[in-house]
Amino acid sequence: MRDLDKTRAALIHAAEKLMSECDDPDEVTARAITKEAGVNLAMINYCFGSREELLYEVFTKLQQNAAVFDPDIGRIISGDLSPKEKLAEAHFRTMKLMLANYKYCKALTKYILITRKIGDKRMSVQFIQQHYGGRKTEGECRLIAFELSGMHELAVLRHEEIKELCGIDLTNEDVLRKFVYGNVERMLGD
Repeated sequence: MRDLDKTRAALIHAAEKLMSECDDPDEVTARAITKEAGVNLAMINYCFGSREELLYEVFTKLQQNAAVFDPDIGRIISGDLSPKEKLAEAHFRTMKLMLANYKYCKALTKYILITRKIGDKRMSVQFIQQHYGGRKTEGECRLIAFELSGMHELAVLRHEEIKELCGIDLTNEDVLRKFVYGNVERMLGD
């Protein structure tokens, strides 16, 4: 393994460890991560571009691991569901994972909504394109994916307030599923 690969791996491991141990994700600073990894502070930016990119990489890894341990995900994606149902199910499972790992959501929502390119690493776009079957441009489909994901990311971030003010408990799996499927229906309609 090259030195740079070792450094990237050490930073990912350190960020995972610190995020799992912290009470507040703001405690997981670039300095704390590099100290835990035993590398120079500049290596986060050199290897990932920013602390948020590193944390996003860690969350993406968490998503991939969840997909490996949840055999239903593969069946859903390759199954007979309509593209709209696949989209809703993918969002439902992602929101469920985000709620279970709320620290990441709190640490990454601003980065995801403001910095990350619209449509980056989103399976949603392909499902939206399949749903519309050429009736919308790729750009329009990317925008819909961004709007839907943004709405769901903010809902996870503000889930306690949504429960308090709206009586919608997104930590309840049945309520979450109804919430997601309703949003997908409103966004895509027919």
